[in-house]
Amino acid sequence: MKNHCALLIIDVQVAMFDEADPVYQGEQLLQKIQMLMDKAREAGHSIIYIQHSEGAGSPLERGTPGWAIHPSITPIAGDLVIEKETPDSFHETNLHLKLQEDGVTELILTGMQTELCVDTTCRRAYSLGYTVNLVQDAHSTWNSKTLQADQIIEHHNTVLRLFANVVDTENAL
Repeated sequence: MKNHCALLIIDVQVAMFDEADPVYQGEQLLQKIQMLMDKAREAGHSIIYIQHSEGAGSPLERGTPGWAIHPSITPIAGDLVIEKETPDSFHETNLHLKLQEDGVTELILTGMQTELCVDTTCRRAYSLGYTVNLVQDAHSTWNSKTLQADQIIEHHNTVLRLFANVVDTENAL
């Protein structure tokens, strides 16, 4: 029998952890994702990594060191890695097909960037009929010109309640 739940780890790549422009609470984010991965593996849930790719010269250029998934959460055999080029993890990828093939109906979302890829993927997953669980303390971003990272995260945790169950790491699985 296939498991109907998958942990989706969005864009947790080496370039996102540049010390010159640190992501908000990056080390805590990695620790929480590791906890979620351990729980998912124990429960027999699929783990799917979404890997963002950009053009030549970008920190997320395919094949460069910055493009790699962060070493503290490296995929293992059986995990799925899906590349994307837009904030929507489903757009022009085989994510939806793979989830359907595996009978997945429920997603647990974590990763970055809160206001872009996490937000867009959450909304799209909901529109495709998935039960979505957004892990409110396991996604992150950077300060913007108008808002601090913690404000952006809190705002999205509030707004995305329309599309997802918003849960913390301890209660995500």
